[in-house]
Amino acid sequence: MRHIAISEDIDTTGRRLPFFLALEEWVARRLPAGNYFFSWQVNPTVICGRNQEIDKEVNLAYCRANGIDVVRRRSGGGCVFADRQNFMFSFITDSNDRVAEVFSRYTAMIADALRKLGFDAIASGRNDITIGEKKVSGNAFYHLPGRSIAHGTMLYDFDTACLANALTPSKAKLESKGVKSVPMRVTCLKNEGITLTPVEFERFMIESITDGEPYVLTAEDVAEVEKIEQGYYDPAFMRISANKTSETAKGKRHVSNNSIIKGLGEFCVEFDIDPAGSHISNVSISGDFFMHGDVDEAICRRLEGAECTADALMHILQGIIVSEIIPGLTPEALSRMFIQNN
Repeated sequence: MRHIAISEDIDTTGRRLPFFLALEEWVARRLPAGNYFFSWQVNPTVICGRNQEIDKEVNLAYCRANGIDVVRRRSGGGCVFADRQNFMFSFITDSNDRVAEVFSRYTAMIADALRKLGFDAIASGRNDITIGEKKVSGNAFYHLPGRSIAHGTMLYDFDTACLANALTPSKAKLESKGVKSVPMRVTCLKNEGITLTPVEFERFMIESITDGEPYVLTAEDVAEVEKIEQGYYDPAFMRISANKTSETAKGKRHVSNNSIIKGLGEFCVEFDIDPAGSHISNVSISGDFFMHGDVDEAICRRLEGAECTADALMHILQGIIVSEIIPGLTPEALSRMFIQNN
């Protein structure tokens, strides 16, 4: 596994988080086959999953007032908070369609390294690493042509008040995890008794996970990364709420169905339905699930105009093979999201 390093004459201290997400893409698209790993830090930032409605998950007023950046990543999963007390890790590997297998490789590497430091760290749930049943690392995943990317957080220390105020997950989501607030569910290495300084810890993780000569980014490489970075600031990508029209067409009724689906996480389906209650339109799907493809194009657009009956929806969804777009999702579970309460 090669380490991605940045030339010492290139300062990345003030870089916004999308620069590092763009760096992952650049590595995946430009460097030869193989496995790559790098670590990075940013100023206070909330990072939202690809399919989340930001205004439902983040206290935007609090973030604006406290200088906390809010961005969206290309991977699925839920919101996380990062700052200079938190390390971000990126793992780029050759393509593998099995999300669980890629996650298993990545989280095993991180948990193994933590155990070498004496922590009782284990991979837990679908994407977490825990110490003593509390989350110390949350991770996400996505595909690019020929490559898979897993990335995540590692809490060295954290500001409890900032974390609690910046993130506003639904009560149902917290209750599904058996907690009442975000801070109750997390811990950090400092609280668990780490003896290494942040600089020593980062060096230890890199040395534990990588080997061989690092790939050192040049100024020319960074210029290419900056071009990719601009896509993360596109309003269409950054959207604050779900992709739906601002006004429901005359005579139609807007429906919003929310659920916590076991193994997938929070799931929200929104759509309009005609006066007869027979056909749907303006479909959007949001949540903190993981995905292999474009949910809007592969699923939502295919459902436009569909008859809102279990048989009609199942016929379309079975043709799409939704589990190939959202791993673990069944046509039956998605069909029920349209039928219930409408």
